[in-house]
Amino acid sequence: MRMKDIKILLGKYEEKKDEIKERLREFREVFNDTDERIFAELAFCLCTPQCKATSAWQAIESLMKNGLLFRGSQNQIRPFLNNVRFANNKVKYIFEARKKFTVNGTLQIKTFMQSFIDSFELRNWLAENVNGLGMKEASHFLRNIGFGSELAILDIHILKNLKDYGVIEKIPKMLTKKNYLQTEDKMRNFSRSINIPLDELDLFFWSEETGFIFK
Repeated sequence: MRMKDIKILLGKYEEKKDEIKERLREFREVFNDTDERIFAELAFCLCTPQCKATSAWQAIESLMKNGLLFRGSQNQIRPFLNNVRFANNKVKYIFEARKKFTVNGTLQIKTFMQSFIDSFELRNWLAENVNGLGMKEASHFLRNIGFGSELAILDIHILKNLKDYGVIEKIPKMLTKKNYLQTEDKMRNFSRSINIPLDELDLFFWSEETGFIFK
């Protein structure tokens, strides 16, 4: 690992730091909103695999505006996901997740989440019990509602940067749960060594690859 690389990283981070911190502050406020707003973030993360985040969020916003995300049938939801890859599967995932967190006709995802000890335990449950969510998507969801300060969203953008800065030797072709946690630990240790919080480093790396700070 070259010191020059770290200096460049720190310099670029300083330029974006305020915007990154503000974005994470906005994420933390989401959990104070309604169960529907939180579920929208879950639906978004169910749509993001192999899809542009902006396209996925546009689909979710359209569903909310038309009152279908929380009440629509699978057939009613499907046309709104035309710009989302593997739309048929993702419609099914959204519908199943909505059913899973609905009690007596009302979404109760907040109460459910508050029953867990910490974000690690909650992430494991989500990854194992919500169809369409893996470790990455579960981490993404939790970060977007303010529960991700110690979680990494290990998508290709993050992995590429971890390799570039010598944190990992190569980008794995597939991340098992064991490999995910090991790589996350390496990233967490790296973030501590350069004094950048893990969630801020994650969002910074993502913005470096995409050119903007989104979600």
